[in-house]
Amino acid sequence: MNNRSAEETKRNILEAAQAAFIDHGYAMASMRNIARVAGTSVGALYLYFRNKEELYLTLMLNRMKQLNELTGELLRDIDDPQEAIGVFISFSIDFARKHKGMIIIQGRELGFSFGIELKREFLRERRRVIAEIIRKGMETGAFRKCDADEAATIIFNLLRGLVVSIAIDEEASFAPEAYVDLVLNGLLRRNDG
Repeated sequence: MNNRSAEETKRNILEAAQAAFIDHGYAMASMRNIARVAGTSVGALYLYFRNKEELYLTLMLNRMKQLNELTGELLRDIDDPQEAIGVFISFSIDFARKHKGMIIIQGRELGFSFGIELKREFLRERRRVIAEIIRKGMETGAFRKCDADEAATIIFNLLRGLVVSIAIDEEASFAPEAYVDLVLNGLLRRNDG
């Protein structure tokens, strides 16, 4: 098997697994059905993934990596901290809307501890990016002085709550700009004197 067909097979397996997890839930998704939808044998599926947990964790890690990489690309050339916060928040919300099925699976049946170290590292990285934006904003004088790590934790945890509401509440409709405005109102330096 050449590298191209191996990568294509792996990609097909991951796509089939994502659909199965979203449609049937983690517990009810079967490796046999995933292999069938991916157009491969069950034996071949096990050559790529030892078990369903590894398959799911790979899928979850790929989504988290994708979000971090795309966020980094979007922020790379933005010098204005206000614009950077807006891009971070808006893109995070848009990404959550696009991939809400995966968010539902994580919360619905996998419990808190499933893939916990992967999730913790992902969450630390997301908070770190926000904290760096806040530090830059304080350095430029655009943002008031505050504990950047604490502010990043608050902003990110509120954003996580919004992401969960997007995934489970079909009526939770809001413009990302409204959240950005709320955050910036807390960060912007005031000329009160």
